[in-house]
Amino acid sequence: MSRSIVRQSKFRHVFGQAVKTEQGYDDIRVSKVTWDSSFCAVNPKFLAVIVESSGGGAFLVLPLSKVWQIPDQMGTQPISEPIVVLEGHSKRVGIVTWHPTARNILLTAGSDNLIIIWNVGTGEALISMDDHPDLIYNVSWNRNGSLFCTTCKDRRLRVCDPRKREVVAERMAPHEGIRPMRAIFTRDGNLFTTGFTRMSQRELGLWDPTHFEEPIALLELDTSNGVLLPYYDPDTNMVYLCGKGDSSIRYFEITEEPPYVHYLSTFSSKEPQRGMGFMPKRGVDVSKCEIARLYKLHDKKCEPIAMTVPRKSDLFQDDLYPDTAGPDPALEPEEWLEGRDEDPILQSMRDGYVPPKSRELKVARKNVLDSRPTPRRSMSSRDGSANLPPQLVDWLLEEVKNLKATVLSQEKRICDLENKLSKYTNGTA
Repeated sequence: MSRSIVRQSKFRHVFGQAVKTEQGYDDIRVSKVTWDSSFCAVNPKFLAVIVESSGGGAFLVLPLSKVWQIPDQMGTQPISEPIVVLEGHSKRVGIVTWHPTARNILLTAGSDNLIIIWNVGTGEALISMDDHPDLIYNVSWNRNGSLFCTTCKDRRLRVCDPRKREVVAERMAPHEGIRPMRAIFTRDGNLFTTGFTRMSQRELGLWDPTHFEEPIALLELDTSNGVLLPYYDPDTNMVYLCGKGDSSIRYFEITEEPPYVHYLSTFSSKEPQRGMGFMPKRGVDVSKCEIARLYKLHDKKCEPIAMTVPRKSDLFQDDLYPDTAGPDPALEPEEWLEGRDEDPILQSMRDGYVPPKSRELKVARKNVLDSRPTPRRSMSSRDGSANLPPQLVDWLLEEVKNLKATVLSQEKRICDLENKLSKYTNGTA
């Protein structure tokens, strides 16, 4: 008599749930550009979406808490003046990704098949690589930012060492189809890829870049034209696959036991997705056992989707929330450029994010990001202080008017109470 054995994993039961309609973001005209991009980025404070515009690209930034409320340190007018301009590509840029641990290090790749790594604090190009003969589909850093991987229209998967300016590993056609591929680094240094078979079936793979001859795992999924965009959570070792044009999100767990990439479940909805954003782990709600949150783009709205692991206890679940990567850089640009590598600075999820004590920084050159644009003068001021934009002045005047009305109302109330108290004291009541 055979006996089936169920694989043990705390992520076997992960459920996706779309938020209520009023908690979504409406009236967003998502871009219709035919670029295989997610069109969306998100962090614990803001949501950014590439939107329709004439005369060039544009993006919309919304606060996650209340859309109608102006957040702290955000301008009262559309941002039209950049803090720094990076010039180096001869054609449009389609890929922008920050270094995972070094301050102000930014990688860009464009339709000119060129990769440039910048120090945006000084506005200078540090490294330029022209190893790709065709269009670059995607770029992904490894955990400490010592290497990055790329997929290209020439059907090659490459692992590059930027500081040596060379390709250190390469695999021809990890997926035999000619449709676009995607690749990301996992926390243990392997590569997770998505692509197509020769028969146009969608496929995922797991590879060891030191032994590229054979895959660790290779799995066919279905037949569809939508490019699979992978979103990886290193804390849970889970990957979420979002196909452009699909109405579902598949998620898998990567382990050290065969078959190495384990299918967990699928979140399905009625409407197809135009793009997707993935919240960093420090932005999820630990009180609801939320382990991931995705932001699904429709034609004219953005819909948050929460991934949760149901638990009966209301206590903090240590096994679900190991220390995660925080927003603070572990290295300065000069340190990274000189060859130093550091893993991300971790933060606990138990008590929220507490910034560390400021460190003494040795900056060799002026950081232009330390400066802030001066507000434009909009009205005269006798004391010579910085003047405010008209919209903000109108709002402040209205607030002062409301406060004065409130004060007058309270003063009248106090006067009435004093009169009543006086009557009771004098025995006339």
